[in-house]
Amino acid sequence: MNRKYRLLALDMDGTLLQDDHEVSPETVRWIKEAVRQGIHVCLSTGRPFQDAYPYAKQLELTTPMVTVNGSEVWRAPYELYRRSLLDSKLVAEMHELAVETGAWFWAYSVERLYNRENWCEDVENQEWLKFGYTAEDDEVRHRILMRLQDMGGLEITNSSPVNLEINPLGVNKATGIKQVCELLGLDMSQVVAVGDSLNDLAVIQQAGLGVAMGNAQQTVKDEADLVVASNNENGIVEVIRDHILIEG
Repeated sequence: MNRKYRLLALDMDGTLLQDDHEVSPETVRWIKEAVRQGIHVCLSTGRPFQDAYPYAKQLELTTPMVTVNGSEVWRAPYELYRRSLLDSKLVAEMHELAVETGAWFWAYSVERLYNRENWCEDVENQEWLKFGYTAEDDEVRHRILMRLQDMGGLEITNSSPVNLEINPLGVNKATGIKQVCELLGLDMSQVVAVGDSLNDLAVIQQAGLGVAMGNAQQTVKDEADLVVASNNENGIVEVIRDHILIEG
């Protein structure tokens, strides 16, 4: 069947997942129907592979995945296609900034998750994928942002209004989905990308159809082609039913 859109790229938290971190039965049903009709469904998340894969398994997805905001692209479950690493010296600097500001922080290495309560003793010799800060105080968060921008070499987004997520410069969900398109022989114009936060912005801007959830941050809504219902109101069902399978 000759459909306009062939790939559905789904953010997870605040998009695919309800606030209880579950996928609604109705959403599961429609995703499986999309796959049955030949649509590629790709999870595109800030989560690491091990936290995303159980959902891919639940949805019976075998297509590529984009994890850690684009720092990893998986050709198939457990088959890594591409990985982009943060400079460990920048990670050390970001850690110092976190300690200085008192912000909660976390970081994903290839091996595991570290955070303020359990930091790595040997930063230099780890392979780092992403660093993050959470700061409820707007001034503290702004101060961190200004310092991060001064460091250079960093891609700065968020997955909620009170956090900052940092990947290597030029690495984001859009670069990840472009890699997925290469693997599948598709063009970005054939992609529907759905999300709710700034880490979804680049791919929403570059996809054939960029969709913001009803619960999305305002900047994301402003840049999207379409705004649907929230993550708790089956917004993904609306995307699939009304915009992808509509020709069927």
